[in-house]
Amino acid sequence: MKNKAHTICIIIMSLLFPVFAARLADWQLVHGEEYRELAAREGTVSVTTEAVRGEILDRSGKGLVTNTAKRKIVIDKTKLSDDEILRLSDIIKSCGDKLNDDLSADGVFTLADDVSRRCVSAVSEQTQGIDGVEVQTYHVRSSSQPTLAPHILGSVGAISAEEYDALSDKDYKLTDSIGKFGIEAACEDELRGKSGRRIISGDSASGTEARRGNTVWLTLDSELQKATATALGENVTAAKNAGADDCESGAAVMLDVSDFSVLAAASCPTYDLNRYSSDGSYYLSLAENEAAPMFNRACSGSFACGSVFKPCVALAALSDGVITPETTIYCARYYDYYPSNVVACMHYHGSENLFTALAHSCNVFFAETGRRLGIEKMSALAEKTGLGEYTGLEIEESRGVLAGRDSESWTDGNTVQAAIGQSDNAFTPMQLATYTATIANGGRRLKTHLVKQITDYSRKEVISKTAPGEICDLGVKQEYIDDVKKAMLMVTQDPEGTAYSEFSDFPVEVGAKTGTAENAGSDHAAFICFAPFEKPEVAAAVIIEHGANTKFAMRTAKEMLRAYFESKPPQN
Repeated sequence: MKNKAHTICIIIMSLLFPVFAARLADWQLVHGEEYRELAAREGTVSVTTEAVRGEILDRSGKGLVTNTAKRKIVIDKTKLSDDEILRLSDIIKSCGDKLNDDLSADGVFTLADDVSRRCVSAVSEQTQGIDGVEVQTYHVRSSSQPTLAPHILGSVGAISAEEYDALSDKDYKLTDSIGKFGIEAACEDELRGKSGRRIISGDSASGTEARRGNTVWLTLDSELQKATATALGENVTAAKNAGADDCESGAAVMLDVSDFSVLAAASCPTYDLNRYSSDGSYYLSLAENEAAPMFNRACSGSFACGSVFKPCVALAALSDGVITPETTIYCARYYDYYPSNVVACMHYHGSENLFTALAHSCNVFFAETGRRLGIEKMSALAEKTGLGEYTGLEIEESRGVLAGRDSESWTDGNTVQAAIGQSDNAFTPMQLATYTATIANGGRRLKTHLVKQITDYSRKEVISKTAPGEICDLGVKQEYIDDVKKAMLMVTQDPEGTAYSEFSDFPVEVGAKTGTAENAGSDHAAFICFAPFEKPEVAAAVIIEHGANTKFAMRTAKEMLRAYFESKPPQN
């Protein structure tokens, strides 16, 4: 009986062995590689680690757009029981932190965002030895002063299909964010960094670490920017209260004359950059606001600017020899050389020369000077100063409109209007500041810029520094530039000068020019200046849209200059 059972077992094994052998051969020889890959996939987890975007700082290193590290509790439901999840939720709530609204998700998900340090400690202590709970760090990007310079800083948003297609060779994913405008867009390549990938297989891990984006240092002085924005907003309001009912907006810019770096560039009205990036209803209210608070007036707004164009006309006329500093032109208040283009002056000035005409802003003097000069030579020098030209700024800007060059038809009569800053002339405040700085530094126009330097994220290693080159030299004799600068000083120092009332007692001598420009509605109020007169350090331009009276533009500039000079250390 025993031998019979043994025989049966041998027969059965003999029958099954070929089956097992065939299956084993199939596993190892036929489909071996396929199953090995499957096993590797099942036992391997690939985790993408996002790069931290670089920060944006002012010229002294103060944060303008920075990242704040926050912590979140992430769980894997497949590794936790319902009781464990409930206990973990109670721990989070007992620390005063909030659970996410939707806890119905399967697999790995975030149980709570932005949890406190107390919560992190409690969760870590209570879940030791429990697999499936992880405290992760993430970063929130925001501005510490969100209304200060949103037009300059810009924002980050979800990449569009068009952007993705255009950047397909730069390792972007459809889930990535990208700079949309301003510095965030202009410096995208520096700021974005590079994501990493961690491969976890069993107890081992490999892969590439994420690289943080670089830090962008701007030329802006945050304190001067604040003083500029405050003064601009107050004077827009003052102009409106004084009777200019259509006055709602304006812009102001200050440049460093030595290198044409932008120290301040404010647009009014402004908006909250943090809310813009996170609150859809707030964005909609901005888009529907008739004052267009999202419009960057400092760089992209082209405005008729009136008599602030006259120093350019004077410089071109002196250089061409059509006038000398002593040339006199008689002002009887009306200039009617071209009957179809009669120019009116604000006052009856009598005989005026270069210095008195610029100080008094005599339209008759400059209308006749413009007629003698001609539009071609007038426009040619204006281009060199940066009027009607891109300044070289890193962010979006308008080219403006230069009368004559950009006009479809032109008559000699139009030239006299252009010479007093009217006709089609329309320039950005950034261009006006660049033009003023070009005169102030002796006739060299440099590239206007907002970026000071790029460092690594830690701010320890300098990767690049901006060294703006010369765009052009005006090619005008220094004596003529000095004559125009002296005439601009008389604007503030001559008792009959148009800016004397605001600047006669200012502690620093200022060269300047006022301007009012006719347009639909109240006149625009414009002002350009540089200081100190002897050794210019800064140049500024202010436009108050529909401000009617130039005193509001002057007062804005005066507060900008005051803030600049008061911030300087005392001289020994």
